[in-house]
Amino acid sequence: MAAGLNVAASITVSLRGANGILVENRDWVTSPIDGLAAAAPWRTFRWYRGQRHYSGTYWSSTMRDHVIYESRLELARLLFADFDPSVRRVVAQPFLLKAEVDGAMRKHIPDYLLVTDEGPVVVDVKPLHRLSKPEVSFTFGWTREVVEVRGWKYEVWSEPPAVELENVRFLSGFRRDWLFDRGLVDELRGAELDGVSLCRAAASLPAHPEEQVRAAVYHLLWTHELAVDLDRPFSPAHVLRRTA
Repeated sequence: MAAGLNVAASITVSLRGANGILVENRDWVTSPIDGLAAAAPWRTFRWYRGQRHYSGTYWSSTMRDHVIYESRLELARLLFADFDPSVRRVVAQPFLLKAEVDGAMRKHIPDYLLVTDEGPVVVDVKPLHRLSKPEVSFTFGWTREVVEVRGWKYEVWSEPPAVELENVRFLSGFRRDWLFDRGLVDELRGAELDGVSLCRAAASLPAHPEEQVRAAVYHLLWTHELAVDLDRPFSPAHVLRRTA
């Protein structure tokens, strides 16, 4: 628990509506999740000479729209959120929190709000080597308490396993469902692929070119209709399994 957080005092949230209208200093605890989940990013991109962070936009299959990120690490978290079937909405820089901590008013803008099947998750993304910095741990400490006041989950996310990230990044290239032949995808859904290698799966529908079948298999991996071990680099020997 963050020392000095005055939970009894007013904790407020400010946001930018989807229409661009600024809504300031709402009561945090009673502010409806629907409004927070529909917010536009609090900040706009910051571009300047010598900038060390890589900013951009990512087309999210979850949102069917672009979501912004301000670093490669934020993009990595965004990829994992888009790949997670329990995530229903992803909001970047969703709001500005204000709370009285140690007798002073503090402010913080989380990196993401995820609306999941298990409830809202507020996410801050930070490289592992920076988590021990006093100002970082202090901010994340009181933010965690503020988020948990609502019964929500708070997550500090750092570098994921490198191989898993590369596999998820690779599969994200197959996330756009309209690029795949629906008939081919339906055939694969009906094929016996449980326990079949990627190599054999690509050759399982001889009426279609192998490269198209392989791409459709990767699409079904992205949608979690099929699954493989993501802890090692993809290879033709990877074995598929049907998900429940």
